[in-house]
Amino acid sequence: MKLVFLTSLVPVQNPKSGYDIANRVVVDGLRALGIQLKIIGYLTPGEVPAYPDDTIVLDELEVTNSKVGKFQKLKWLSRALSTGTPVSVAKMLQTSSDDLSSALDTCRPFDGLFLNSVQLPGAFLNELRKEKFVFLAHNVESKSAYKNALNAANIVSSILFKREAKLLKNLENQLCSGAEHVFTLADSDRKGLNVENKSTHLPLVTTFDPMPQLSSVKPSYDLGMIGSWSWAANRSGLDWFLSEVAPKLSDMKIAVAGNISNIPSDAPENVEFLGRVEDAHEFVNSCQIIPLISREGTGVQLKTIETFEMGLPTVATRSSLRGLDQLPENCVVADEPIEFANALMDMMKRVQAGETLKIDGKDFHKQQRKQLLTSLELGLNSFQQVQKELQAS
Repeated sequence: MKLVFLTSLVPVQNPKSGYDIANRVVVDGLRALGIQLKIIGYLTPGEVPAYPDDTIVLDELEVTNSKVGKFQKLKWLSRALSTGTPVSVAKMLQTSSDDLSSALDTCRPFDGLFLNSVQLPGAFLNELRKEKFVFLAHNVESKSAYKNALNAANIVSSILFKREAKLLKNLENQLCSGAEHVFTLADSDRKGLNVENKSTHLPLVTTFDPMPQLSSVKPSYDLGMIGSWSWAANRSGLDWFLSEVAPKLSDMKIAVAGNISNIPSDAPENVEFLGRVEDAHEFVNSCQIIPLISREGTGVQLKTIETFEMGLPTVATRSSLRGLDQLPENCVVADEPIEFANALMDMMKRVQAGETLKIDGKDFHKQQRKQLLTSLELGLNSFQQVQKELQAS
């Protein structure tokens, strides 16, 4: 089978963000199944395509809000308002529909398109709906935007997020109804997108290759968290932890890694904000226990998967575990602040008493990888079956 993987950002050699990691893993999975794959999308500045011989780069494009200035954000907003598209989709209109059509033509013949997330497909839906396609929904984007509207800091932000939610809902409905098959990264998102009758949940890993052997390091912190804190759903979890959990843990040394704006002035003194760290794996491995603190959102939490792959002990909210069918033995589930704090204190006492809570996470990684391939194959087989039935009729 020959497919064109159409994505806002093409898979890169050294993926860093959760979106880039997911892209790379899904593409690696498709290639492992023997799919002949061509990739079309934008390239993050400074990155190198993972498969340059099979990749058509539309242009370089920085899409992360925290990495661009106010002028670029205003430009995106103006484009969104003038074109009637969500801001996240308007970012993709840096190229033209003619350029996209030309890129597709260079890939012909193909059996169909693999539309990766809503942004680029949503920008050029009129052109793409002429082709047969499957759709991968990384999240229920409209639901996340609606949550952002409820938690917005001011009325203008709330109005813009509500607009985003309404427009994304319409695009998600069109992509899901037009797709021959839909993939989601969390099983619950199948219901959220109303595609339970023609969808498959894709379990993820953080690397398709076997997990590397991690060096043994002396822990620098009792608790450690790392994430993209500019994303509202992640920041909501961090704010909850800092205000309601961390004050109960005054004896612990806590680190927060990742770029963060507006550090709360009342953050507990035992919390250290490190900013961006050079090696995320090294940082996580330097922490005794990993609190997984998501309170809302859709899709899957790749930081949760990474923690389990590394075999590190954790206390996790139920929201942090979405998209996962199996939990390691050293994961404790807690949702209420006092329950969460007590679980962390109990774990720390066990660590201080000399108990080893870290386990080998390779089995978790191996099982997730196996399920990823099985689910991809199941969904693509369904896509092929629909094609055969259409041809027969």
